Amino acid sequence: MKGRGDRPARVGERIREELSLLLLRKVNDPGLAPVTVTEVSVTKDLRIAHVNYSALVAPSGRPAVAKALRRSSGFLRRELGHLLGLRYAPELQFHYDDSFDRGARIDAILRGIPEGKEGPDEG
Repeated sequence: MKGRGDRPARVGERIREELSLLLLRKVNDPGLAPVTVTEVSVTKDLRIAHVNYSALVAPSGRPAVAKALRRSSGFLRRELGHLLGLRYAPELQFHYDDSFDRGARIDAILRGIPEGKEGPDEG
């Protein structure tokens, strides 16, 4: 029998799935169109959900996306409460996930390294 220690992880994964579908189908805010939910972690008491998201917008457009998420958080919380059937709908706290940006930066650095040339001390 599984212990109760994995319940926050299961609830977090379910919140991620449902939140992605809500953003895709029910939210009519055009500022949330480029948002992708990457990960959700939930506190042990299931009261707070930390939602990591990425958005395919320019860095100057990120504050507008964050503002749109804050504006829609009440609606999203209410809808999640109905869908999940939990005693309390978790408070949603949104955090920008910059791992895609870091990956793109590393890729650009690696593409800038010349191929096949050895340095003076390499051989």
